[in-house]
Amino acid sequence: MKVGQGASVTRSFSAGDLADFAALSGGPVGDQVPEPLIGALFSFLLGVECPGCGTNYLKQDMVFHAPAPLDTPLTASVEITRLRLDKALADLWARCTLADGTVICEGRALVSVRDVQTADPSSAPS
Repeated sequence: MKVGQGASVTRSFSAGDLADFAALSGGPVGDQVPEPLIGALFSFLLGVECPGCGTNYLKQDMVFHAPAPLDTPLTASVEITRLRLDKALADLWARCTLADGTVICEGRALVSVRDVQTADPSSAPS
């Protein structure tokens, strides 16, 4: 884990995804991707990619600049901007964009990395 390390994922959401989300949340189905679904992309990245398994969210501040249309690829990315290993903390910048570069949202996340499991290089396939 180091400053500058990051990860990204691209995903589009369909009307069916929104219907599933509405069924789970009890909210109405709209014609734009709900902000919590965009936030879930960051949660996925933090918990699976960077920093990885064992990451615990402490805080996230996001500013939404534009709506996220249905059936349009959204790219969410995170990048480590500061490590405070003495406190087992990592600050990350998070951003979600459309393919044309339009920023849907951006902000910062603070996570605990105390329990992050790092891959053992000796177990990597050869």
